[in-house]
Amino acid sequence: MPMPPPKPSSEARSDPRAHHEITQLVRALRAHGPLLPQPLAEIVGAAFWDPEHFDRAVTLGVAEGLLVRDREGRLAAP
Repeated sequence: MPMPPPKPSSEARSDPRAHHEITQLVRALRAHGPLLPQPLAEIVGAAFWDPEHFDRAVTLGVAEGLLVRDREGRLAAP
C-alpha cells in the first residue's frame, strides 16, 4: 500500500531553500513587526524568488508555527 504524502510542515525541514526563505520572512517580521503579505514580499525581495516560493514559504511557515496570521491578514513572527 503506498504511503501518503508528507504533511506540509515537514517540507520546510527537508528543503534547505524553503527553510532559508522562511527564515528570511521571520527576520523581516521581527525587524518590521506584523505586515500584510504584499509589503512583506517587497521587503524580502520575493519578486526575485522562483514563482510561488513566497506563498509556499508563508504556508509552510504558518504550518510550522514560525509565522502567525492575525484577523486582518497580517503576518507576524511569534
